[in-house]
Amino acid sequence: MIDMRVEPFSEGSFVHVIKRGSRGMDIVLDKSDKWQFAKSLYILNDSYTDENWRRDTADLPMFTRPADWPERNPLTDILAWTLMPNHFHILLHERKEGGISKFMQRLCGSMSMNFNTKYNSKGSIFQGSYKARVVDEDSYMRHLAFYIHIKNVLELYTGGLERALSDFDNAWDWALKYPFSGLSTYIKRVNSPIINDVDGLMENIHSHINKQEAYEMLRAYIAKQDDVWSDRLQELTLE
Repeated sequence: MIDMRVEPFSEGSFVHVIKRGSRGMDIVLDKSDKWQFAKSLYILNDSYTDENWRRDTADLPMFTRPADWPERNPLTDILAWTLMPNHFHILLHERKEGGISKFMQRLCGSMSMNFNTKYNSKGSIFQGSYKARVVDEDSYMRHLAFYIHIKNVLELYTGGLERALSDFDNAWDWALKYPFSGLSTYIKRVNSPIINDVDGLMENIHSHINKQEAYEMLRAYIAKQDDVWSDRLQELTLE
Protein backbone atom coordinates (compact mmCIF):
# COMPACT_ATOMS: atom_id res chain seq x y z
CA MET A 1 0.00 0.00 0.00
CA ILE A 2 1.28 3.45 -0.89
CA ASP A 3 1.96 5.78 2.00
CA MET A 4 -0.52 8.62 1.48
CA ARG A 5 1.71 11.01 3.36
CA VAL A 6 0.82 14.51 4.42
CA GLU A 7 3.89 16.56 5.29
CA PRO A 8 3.59 18.82 8.33
CA PHE A 9 2.99 22.43 7.42
CA SER A 10 2.12 25.63 9.22
CA GLU A 11 0.46 28.98 8.60
CA GLY A 12 2.05 30.64 5.57
CA SER A 13 3.09 27.34 3.91
CA PHE A 14 2.46 26.64 0.24
CA VAL A 15 1.22 23.08 -0.19
CA HIS A 16 0.68 20.94 -3.30
CA VAL A 17 -2.14 18.45 -2.71
CA ILE A 18 -3.34 15.57 -4.83
CA LYS A 19 -6.31 13.28 -4.31
CA ARG A 20 -6.96 10.16 -6.40
CA GLY A 21 -10.02 8.08 -7.04
CA SER A 22 -10.26 4.71 -5.31
CA ARG A 23 -8.61 1.96 -7.38
CA GLY A 24 -8.03 4.49 -10.15
CA MET A 25 -11.75 5.07 -10.68
CA ASP A 26 -13.00 8.31 -12.19
CA ILE A 27 -14.19 10.88 -9.67
CA VAL A 28 -16.17 12.87 -12.26
CA LEU A 29 -18.25 11.21 -14.96
CA ASP A 30 -19.79 14.09 -16.89
CA LYS A 31 -19.52 17.83 -17.37
CA SER A 32 -21.99 18.62 -14.60
CA ASP A 33 -19.74 16.72 -12.15
CA LYS A 34 -16.80 18.83 -13.30
CA TRP A 35 -18.67 22.10 -12.85
CA GLN A 36 -19.81 20.90 -9.43
CA PHE A 37 -16.15 20.41 -8.51
CA ALA A 38 -15.25 23.92 -9.67
CA LYS A 39 -18.19 25.35 -7.76
CA SER A 40 -17.14 23.41 -4.65
CA LEU A 41 -13.66 24.96 -4.78
CA TYR A 42 -15.31 28.34 -4.33
CA ILE A 43 -18.28 27.62 -2.07
CA LEU A 44 -16.55 25.24 0.37
CA ASN A 45 -13.44 27.38 0.75
CA ASP A 46 -15.15 29.46 3.42
CA SER A 47 -15.22 29.57 7.20
CA TYR A 48 -19.01 29.45 6.88
CA THR A 49 -20.81 26.62 5.18
CA ASP A 50 -24.34 25.28 5.14
CA GLU A 51 -25.08 21.56 4.73
CA ASN A 52 -27.84 22.58 2.33
CA TRP A 53 -25.52 24.68 0.17
CA ARG A 54 -26.27 22.72 -3.00
CA ARG A 55 -29.99 23.37 -2.64
CA ASP A 56 -29.48 27.00 -1.61
CA THR A 57 -27.17 27.77 -4.56
CA ALA A 58 -28.89 25.62 -7.20
CA ASP A 59 -30.74 28.51 -8.82
CA LEU A 60 -27.92 31.04 -8.46
CA PRO A 61 -25.20 31.82 -11.00
CA MET A 62 -22.22 29.45 -10.76
CA PHE A 63 -20.01 31.31 -8.29
CA THR A 64 -22.65 33.17 -6.30
CA ARG A 65 -23.32 32.82 -2.58
CA PRO A 66 -26.78 33.34 -1.06
CA ALA A 67 -27.34 36.94 0.06
CA ASP A 68 -28.11 35.90 3.64
CA TRP A 69 -24.77 34.13 4.14
CA PRO A 70 -22.05 35.95 6.14
CA GLU A 71 -19.26 37.71 4.26
CA ARG A 72 -16.94 35.19 2.65
CA ASN A 73 -13.88 34.31 4.74
CA PRO A 74 -11.70 31.78 2.85
CA LEU A 75 -10.09 28.92 4.76
CA THR A 76 -7.14 28.79 2.37
CA ASP A 77 -5.81 30.47 -0.77
CA ILE A 78 -6.01 28.50 -4.02
CA LEU A 79 -3.17 29.45 -6.37
CA ALA A 80 -3.40 26.68 -8.96
CA TRP A 81 -5.68 23.76 -9.78
CA THR A 82 -6.52 21.20 -12.42
CA LEU A 83 -9.22 18.56 -12.41
CA MET A 84 -8.42 15.25 -14.12
CA PRO A 85 -10.89 12.38 -14.66
CA ASN A 86 -9.59 10.31 -11.73
CA HIS A 87 -7.74 12.83 -9.56
CA PHE A 88 -7.08 16.50 -8.97
CA HIS A 89 -4.14 18.78 -8.15
CA ILE A 90 -4.39 21.97 -6.11
CA LEU A 91 -1.69 24.37 -4.93
CA LEU A 92 -2.80 25.88 -1.63
CA HIS A 93 -1.56 28.50 0.82
CA GLU A 94 -2.20 27.83 4.51
CA ARG A 95 -4.02 31.05 5.27
CA LYS A 96 -4.95 30.09 8.81
CA GLU A 97 -4.01 27.11 10.97
CA GLY A 98 -5.99 24.03 9.98
CA GLY A 99 -7.50 25.77 6.96
CA ILE A 100 -6.18 23.37 4.33
CA SER A 101 -7.19 20.28 6.31
CA LYS A 102 -10.69 21.60 6.90
CA PHE A 103 -11.12 22.62 3.27
CA MET A 104 -9.90 19.25 1.95
CA GLN A 105 -12.20 17.39 4.33
CA ARG A 106 -15.18 19.41 3.14
CA LEU A 107 -14.26 19.17 -0.54
CA CYS A 108 -13.67 15.43 -0.62
CA GLY A 109 -16.62 14.61 1.62
CA SER A 110 -18.88 16.72 -0.57
CA MET A 111 -17.61 15.07 -3.76
CA SER A 112 -18.23 11.57 -2.38
CA MET A 113 -21.72 12.52 -1.19
CA ASN A 114 -22.61 14.09 -4.53
CA PHE A 115 -21.24 11.10 -6.49
CA ASN A 116 -23.04 8.54 -4.32
CA THR A 117 -26.35 10.38 -4.48
CA LYS A 118 -26.17 10.87 -8.23
CA TYR A 119 -24.90 7.41 -9.16
CA ASN A 120 -26.50 5.34 -6.37
CA SER A 121 -23.22 4.13 -4.89
CA LYS A 122 -21.71 4.02 -1.40
CA GLY A 123 -18.55 4.96 0.48
CA SER A 124 -15.71 7.31 -0.34
CA ILE A 125 -14.81 7.66 -4.00
CA PHE A 126 -11.20 8.40 -3.03
CA GLN A 127 -8.11 6.33 -2.35
CA GLY A 128 -7.15 6.98 1.26
CA SER A 129 -6.27 10.44 2.49
CA TYR A 130 -4.88 13.19 0.30
CA LYS A 131 -1.17 13.57 -0.42
CA ALA A 132 0.42 16.89 0.44
CA ARG A 133 3.90 18.27 -0.12
CA VAL A 134 5.25 21.61 1.06
CA VAL A 135 6.64 23.83 -1.71
CA ASP A 136 9.86 25.20 -0.26
CA GLU A 137 11.91 26.19 -3.31
CA ASP A 138 11.36 28.68 -6.14
CA SER A 139 12.34 26.08 -8.75
CA TYR A 140 9.81 23.64 -7.32
CA MET A 141 7.09 26.33 -7.48
CA ARG A 142 7.96 27.06 -11.12
CA HIS A 143 7.79 23.41 -12.09
CA LEU A 144 4.52 22.96 -10.25
CA ALA A 145 3.01 25.79 -12.30
CA PHE A 146 3.94 23.85 -15.44
CA TYR A 147 3.02 20.46 -13.98
CA ILE A 148 -0.41 21.40 -12.62
CA HIS A 149 -1.56 23.81 -15.31
CA ILE A 150 0.15 22.67 -18.50
CA LYS A 151 1.34 19.06 -18.32
CA ASN A 152 -1.89 17.80 -16.75
CA VAL A 153 -4.20 19.74 -19.07
CA LEU A 154 -2.29 18.71 -22.20
CA GLU A 155 -2.41 15.11 -21.03
CA LEU A 156 -6.17 15.34 -21.68
CA TYR A 157 -5.64 16.43 -25.29
CA THR A 158 -6.69 13.77 -27.80
CA GLY A 159 -3.70 11.47 -28.18
CA GLY A 160 -2.07 12.54 -24.93
CA LEU A 161 1.21 14.35 -24.37
CA GLU A 162 3.03 12.96 -27.40
CA ARG A 163 0.24 14.11 -29.69
CA ALA A 164 0.11 17.48 -27.94
CA LEU A 165 3.82 17.97 -28.56
CA SER A 166 3.55 17.15 -32.27
CA ASP A 167 0.42 19.29 -32.70
CA PHE A 168 1.33 21.97 -30.20
CA ASP A 169 -0.36 25.00 -31.77
CA ASN A 170 -3.76 23.31 -31.71
CA ALA A 171 -3.09 21.62 -28.37
CA TRP A 172 -2.14 24.94 -26.75
CA ASP A 173 -5.28 26.64 -28.06
CA TRP A 174 -7.33 23.71 -26.75
CA ALA A 175 -5.64 23.87 -23.32
CA LEU A 176 -6.44 27.56 -22.95
CA LYS A 177 -10.13 26.73 -23.42
CA TYR A 178 -10.17 23.91 -20.86
CA PRO A 179 -12.39 25.35 -18.10
CA PHE A 180 -11.47 23.00 -15.26
CA SER A 181 -8.03 24.41 -14.53
CA GLY A 182 -6.40 27.67 -13.52
CA LEU A 183 -4.32 27.87 -16.72
CA SER A 184 -6.45 30.40 -18.60
CA THR A 185 -6.65 32.58 -15.48
CA TYR A 186 -2.96 33.32 -15.81
CA ILE A 187 -2.23 32.99 -19.52
CA LYS A 188 -5.35 34.80 -20.76
CA ARG A 189 -5.61 36.94 -17.59
CA VAL A 190 -9.20 35.84 -17.02
CA ASN A 191 -10.63 36.70 -13.63
CA SER A 192 -11.38 33.66 -11.46
CA PRO A 193 -13.41 33.67 -8.22
CA ILE A 194 -11.62 30.45 -7.24
CA ILE A 195 -8.04 31.70 -7.36
CA ASN A 196 -6.30 34.05 -4.95
CA ASP A 197 -2.72 34.39 -6.17
CA VAL A 198 -0.81 35.27 -3.00
CA ASP A 199 1.75 38.02 -3.69
CA GLY A 200 1.31 37.42 -7.43
CA LEU A 201 3.50 34.29 -7.28
CA MET A 202 1.77 32.31 -10.02
CA GLU A 203 1.19 35.37 -12.20
CA ASN A 204 4.90 36.13 -12.11
CA ILE A 205 5.81 32.54 -12.97
CA HIS A 206 3.27 32.26 -15.78
CA SER A 207 4.36 35.60 -17.23
CA HIS A 208 7.56 33.79 -18.23
CA ILE A 209 5.77 30.70 -19.60
CA ASN A 210 4.61 31.70 -23.06
CA LYS A 211 3.62 29.16 -25.70
CA GLN A 212 7.19 28.55 -26.83
CA GLU A 213 8.43 28.11 -23.27
CA ALA A 214 5.55 25.72 -22.53
CA TYR A 215 6.51 23.70 -25.62
CA GLU A 216 10.14 23.47 -24.53
CA MET A 217 9.18 22.45 -21.01
CA LEU A 218 6.82 19.76 -22.33
CA ARG A 219 9.50 18.46 -24.69
CA ALA A 220 12.01 18.27 -21.82
CA TYR A 221 9.45 16.58 -19.57
CA ILE A 222 8.60 13.90 -22.13
CA ALA A 223 12.29 13.29 -22.91
CA LYS A 224 13.08 13.27 -19.15
CA GLN A 225 15.80 15.85 -19.80
CA ASP A 226 15.05 18.00 -16.76
CA ASP A 227 16.52 16.67 -13.53
CA VAL A 228 14.42 19.12 -11.51
CA TRP A 229 11.64 16.52 -11.76
CA SER A 230 12.72 15.29 -8.36
CA ASP A 231 11.42 12.54 -6.11
CA ARG A 232 8.88 14.96 -4.64
CA LEU A 233 7.06 15.36 -7.95
CA GLN A 234 7.51 11.73 -8.91
CA GLU A 235 6.05 10.65 -5.60
CA LEU A 236 2.95 12.72 -6.19
CA THR A 237 2.34 11.01 -9.52
CA LEU A 238 2.42 7.44 -8.15
CA GLU A 239 -0.68 5.36 -8.81
